[in-house]
Amino acid sequence: MLIDGRLTREEKRLTIKLASALGLTAEQPAEIYKAIQNNEESDPGELVSIESALEIYTKVFEVAIVNASLSRDEFRVLAHLRSAFEIDDDEHESIESHLREIVKEKFEDPGVVDKMLHTLRDSVGLVGDIFETVRKKTTDGGRSG
Repeated sequence: MLIDGRLTREEKRLTIKLASALGLTAEQPAEIYKAIQNNEESDPGELVSIESALEIYTKVFEVAIVNASLSRDEFRVLAHLRSAFEIDDDEHESIESHLREIVKEKFEDPGVVDKMLHTLRDSVGLVGDIFETVRKKTTDGGRSG
């Protein structure tokens, strides 16, 4: 999220959801942010199970699509999470299908549903493309995230 040197409003929204989904204390995100800004090591966190990783990714993805117009920064965050949690195409598509059902249940206005489902459809390709770029940089020894 900080690769461009700034934290956008959308990235902050996803950071808050991610911190909550990870069960971080109120102080931990600020401590991690400060360590990153000062180029210092931070305390290692707990390992996340595969089941928890999928749940966390789903929660962050849901927050991202509720905005109904995903920014490039949000796509980059999702791609990085997908890479970090090693979520493959099938798992991503399953999560997307699940979110489609949530969107249909939460919003009765067909215009809102159509717009959000269109955002979801677009997200599969874009998150996949960004995910491949992140994965390539990681395997090539470059920096990701």
